[in-house]
Amino acid sequence: MLKNIIAPVQAWLLSQNRCVGCGKPLVGKTQNKKSGQAVVTCICKRIYVFDDVKKRFRRALVTEI
Repeated sequence: MLKNIIAPVQAWLLSQNRCVGCGKPLVGKTQNKKSGQAVVTCICKRIYVFDDVKKRFRRALVTEI
């Protein structure tokens, strides 16, 4: 039940290029670039991957960290 409420809000925040934890814009440190993807770390230490092809952010998987 709770996931049905939180998931759309997190999807909306990511579509606005904002962190799902703190809500700030994702313009943190870019760590590395590989195969068209940049790894971005937010101020609150959440890690995101920016896909150059789709022009969207997504949460990083454990294997991508």
